[in-house]
Amino acid sequence: MLVGGVDTLATLTKHRKYDEAAPLLQGVMYVMHHFTPYHQIPQIKDLSDKLDKLLRDLAAQIRGDFEEAHSLYECKLNCQPSLADACLVVDALQPRVKEDLINWFVDRQLAEYKSLFREYDEVSWLDKCDRRYAWLKRCFLEYEEDCARIFPDQWNMPGKIANDFCKVTRKMLEKQMKNRVSELDVKLLLFAVQKTQAFEKLLMERFEQEHHNESAEEDETEAEKKAPASFHNAISGCFELYLNVYIDSQDVNLTELVEKFVVELKEGGVPTYQVGEPAPLLPSSSDLFVFYKKCLVQCSQLSQGQALVDLTEVFRKHLQNYHTSLLMPSLPSKSSGFASLLKDKDNNKVAMSEVVMICIVLCTSEYCLETTQQLEDKIKEKAQEAYAEKISFNSEMELFSNTITTCLQELVAHLDSLCEPALSAMLKVNWSTLDSVGDQSAYTTSITSHLAATIPAVRDLLHNSRKYFTNYCLKFANSFIPKYVNQIYKCKPVSTVGAEQLLLDTHSLKTVLLQLPSLGSAVARKPTPSFTKTVSQGMVRAEMILKLVMAPSESQLAFVESYINLLSDKDIGDFQKVLEMKGFKRSEQMEMIELFKKTANIPDSEDVGNVADQDSSRIRKLEKLIKKQF
Repeated sequence: MLVGGVDTLATLTKHRKYDEAAPLLQGVMYVMHHFTPYHQIPQIKDLSDKLDKLLRDLAAQIRGDFEEAHSLYECKLNCQPSLADACLVVDALQPRVKEDLINWFVDRQLAEYKSLFREYDEVSWLDKCDRRYAWLKRCFLEYEEDCARIFPDQWNMPGKIANDFCKVTRKMLEKQMKNRVSELDVKLLLFAVQKTQAFEKLLMERFEQEHHNESAEEDETEAEKKAPASFHNAISGCFELYLNVYIDSQDVNLTELVEKFVVELKEGGVPTYQVGEPAPLLPSSSDLFVFYKKCLVQCSQLSQGQALVDLTEVFRKHLQNYHTSLLMPSLPSKSSGFASLLKDKDNNKVAMSEVVMICIVLCTSEYCLETTQQLEDKIKEKAQEAYAEKISFNSEMELFSNTITTCLQELVAHLDSLCEPALSAMLKVNWSTLDSVGDQSAYTTSITSHLAATIPAVRDLLHNSRKYFTNYCLKFANSFIPKYVNQIYKCKPVSTVGAEQLLLDTHSLKTVLLQLPSLGSAVARKPTPSFTKTVSQGMVRAEMILKLVMAPSESQLAFVESYINLLSDKDIGDFQKVLEMKGFKRSEQMEMIELFKKTANIPDSEDVGNVADQDSSRIRKLEKLIKKQF
């Protein structure tokens, strides 16, 4: 049977009856496989050698038939049914035979393409890259007309043509760009990338979708064998090395954009603001991030690798530039920049304009801080995993955070400066000669008036930044209360009636300060526990000091014990201040201080009479206070 099959196969081959040869070939090869262990038998070996030669001759004959049928000038095959049958025979031969035939055919198809788009022809440059892709589309149409009936569908000849086309085109474009790099510009590069990516998308939609549909009907192993190469970045990957042209262009654009923002702010001044409304953002901040978004979308389409990292560095550079050129110079405390825009003949208007500008900078910094974090997350999301870890805006977010802190400090300093004259007025009152307690003092009314005018305005301005308004109130309390207590110490001597008046004033201020976050608001909001604690502890200390001034001092020991119990304070300097307020003479103060040291168990090494030590103690307290405030 085997001998007859080989002879018949030889006859069919000679007469090119491939339709009959294909199934017979499969049977003969199947039977011969079972005789493999008997090749030492001469007859079997001769038959095997005869079959091997027949298969080689068959492969060469089929290749010759294809070459003969192929028109050298038209680059297409004549439609011969025998060629389709020949493909069935090729399927039964060694895989190398089919691979060689496919490679030959693909090369013949691309020969015209290589000839049309030679290196030095103008049609080969990037501005005409869409013509390359149009050529392949025409090639597919010709294939469908002339060759689709010849090659089996499972050979996926169009996919293999497309795959080799992409490889050839990528090499061509790489060489072109290397030789003509000086001619590259952003417009040309974007045109080429966009046209190329659109073409790659079409290839993916056609071939990868076809593969998906076929693999759904086949087992996984068979589907993997037929899986096409991905066309993602198959050609466009060659542009990655030249994306620095795009990055450098965006760097220049952003430099010009920030310079434009600076000019617009100088010419336009403070953004339009209506009393009672939240502080507006600097319009340039949103414009900047809109530009960033556009750049990110564009760049992520070009690359998800190093180019995104490089773009991130450009973004960082101009966030710093925006911070340095616009945000910081916009603060009224700066001697140069935009502060001069805020000057007005009316000092009250100047002060309010400054508050508005500080709040605008604060809100803009908050927006930049939050949006920068979102920007970082978005870039990491788009970047390949290996590059995502290189993307960070921590330094820039810290800049914006520090600017917010600076704004809060300036708002506190502004309100402190309004209250300063009233605090100074405390020292002009002769507290030792008051003969009766009346309504709250003028200085208290003045402080309350400034708080009532400023706090609601700042609350409205920071309506969309509520947490920073709360922080502002807390910082002011931490700043104002120690100053107020220090002013009380300076009111010396103080009579009992004077102390009662100061106590009344202190209670009034304490009530106002506790209501500070909702002062002047139709809706009473309960302040945070930390704010309430800060105000209560600070103002209670002021009240205790005044109660000590009112306390009898006939018994020195009783007075000392009252001081320690009420204030829980072993600071000799503060104790001496209370004694000065009560009007003790110097000699009496020394006696009381010695008793205080003994009662409070303070070592004798502390020389309370030494003024330098007292000044040092005050400096240390001031340093602690500053650290606590900020």
